[in-house]
Amino acid sequence: MSYRKIFIFMSTVLSIMAIANQILLQGDTLVLILILAFSTLGWYDLLQKKNAVLREYPIFGHLRYILLDIAPILHDYFVENNTEGRPFSKNAIKQVYARAENKPGYHPLGTERDFYKEGLEWVGHSMFSKGEFQDPPRVLVGGPECTHPYSASILNISAMSFGALSKTAIQSLNKGAALGGFSHNTGEGGLTPFHMEGGDIVLQVGTANFGFRYPDGHLDEEAFRKKSTLESVKMVEIKLSQGAKPGHGGVLPAVKNTAEIAKIRMVEPHTDVLSPPFNPSFPTEEKLVEFIGKLRELSGGKPVGIKLCVGQPKEFESLLDRFLSQDIYPDFITVDAAEGGTGAAPLDYSNHIGMRGDDALKFVHNSLINKGLRDRIKIIYAGKVVSGFGMFKAFCYGADLCNSARGFMLSLGCIQSLKCHTDHCPTGVATQNPELAKGIVPSFKAHRVRNYHDNTIADFIDIAETAGVTSFSQFSQELISIYKPVS
Repeated sequence: MSYRKIFIFMSTVLSIMAIANQILLQGDTLVLILILAFSTLGWYDLLQKKNAVLREYPIFGHLRYILLDIAPILHDYFVENNTEGRPFSKNAIKQVYARAENKPGYHPLGTERDFYKEGLEWVGHSMFSKGEFQDPPRVLVGGPECTHPYSASILNISAMSFGALSKTAIQSLNKGAALGGFSHNTGEGGLTPFHMEGGDIVLQVGTANFGFRYPDGHLDEEAFRKKSTLESVKMVEIKLSQGAKPGHGGVLPAVKNTAEIAKIRMVEPHTDVLSPPFNPSFPTEEKLVEFIGKLRELSGGKPVGIKLCVGQPKEFESLLDRFLSQDIYPDFITVDAAEGGTGAAPLDYSNHIGMRGDDALKFVHNSLINKGLRDRIKIIYAGKVVSGFGMFKAFCYGADLCNSARGFMLSLGCIQSLKCHTDHCPTGVATQNPELAKGIVPSFKAHRVRNYHDNTIADFIDIAETAGVTSFSQFSQELISIYKPVS
C-alpha cells in the first residue's frame, strides 16, 4: 500500500474519531485541533501540484526540507573539521576572531594541516634574521597626474556596499577605519551617510554608476564631482568586474532593496537591482582610458584606479598598450580573485569564471613590468586575504597593499552562515532587517575592526622578519614554497 493511501485512511479515521470524541465525550480540545491541523496540512500537500515530494508523502515530506535547512548547521558544528571549511576554515575564522578581540590566538599541540598534501604553501625562515622590518606599513598611491596622492595602509577594507551590508555594519567599519587610519571602500552602492564616520573613503564607481547616474545609467558628472571632492574621499576605484561574478554585474535582491537604499542608488525600491556587466559610460578600451582621466579631473586630482578579475590575458595586455598609446594611466589596479566573495552571485560564475587570485596577481605584476609600468601603477590585491600569511604571500607575488572584505566582516562577528542573499543574516552584518541590524553596536564593533587591522599587520611583519625580510623591496616569489610530492 502506498504512503498516500495510508495517509488518506489514517487521516480520515483519526479525524472522525477526534470529532466524535469531542462531541460525545467532551474530549481534549487541543488534541482535536492538532489532529485537524495536521490533517488539513496533509490534504493540502496531497492536492497541491507544485511539489512531488509533498504530494507523494503528505506531512512527512516536510521533514526533508527541515533537514535541508538545518544541514549546514549540523555539518558546520558536528561534521566539518578545523581545516577544510569553505569559504574559510574554522581555524581561519577563529584566528580573525582572536585578532579582533586582541587575543593572542595561539594554537595547541601542533598543526592540523596535511604537510604532505600537494599544493601546500610554506615560507622558509631565515637562520640569521636581519632584524626589524624597517619600512612603515603605508604606501603612497598616486602618479604624476595626481595633485592629492594618498598615503594608504597596507591593509584596508575592500568593497562592500550599503545594501549588501547593514547600516550598522557600514558604520562600524568606517568608525574602525577612522580609529586605525586605514581606508574603507564604499562598494558599488556608492557613498552613503553611514560611510561618514570619520574614516578615509575609497569611492567606487560600479558598472551602474549608483549614486551618480542618469536614468539611462550613464555617469552624472556633477553628482560625481560633489561626492568625489569631499575631504573624506581619498581615492576613486572604477569597478570593471568582481571576482565572484566577473562579467555578470552586481545583484541586490528585492528583499534587501529598501526605499532608503533605492534613493541612494537612484533606482526603484523593492525590486531586484541587477548591475549591468559593463559600464555604459565606457563601452571600449579607448573610452575607459578617457574615463580614468575624466574622473581624476572631476575629483580634483585624486588617485583613480581600476578593479578587475582577470579574464582573458590578451585583453588585459591590450589595455596596458592603450594606456601607453593615450598616455593616460590609472594610479592603481585592484586585482580581485575568482575565489572572491559576494553577497549574491550565480553559482556557475562563482565556481567557473575568472582567474584565481595567485595566478592573477603574478600575471598583472609581470605584465606591468614587461610594459615598463610597474613603478607607475600600484597593485592592490583583494583575493581572500584574512591573515598575516595571506598578506605576506600577496606581497611576494607583487602586491603593494591588500584589501580584505570577508576578514573585516568576520571581525564584526559574521559566523559564515551563508545567508547573505536572504536578508536573514543572524548576526546583523549582511541584512536590511532593522531588528537584526540592531545586533551590531558600532561604537563597540569599531574597536574590533581596528584591532583586526592592527594585529593582522603585526602578524604579517612578524612573518616577514622571520623570513629575513626587512623592507618591501625584498619580497619575491622565491620566498613562497609549494609542496609537490616526489614521484
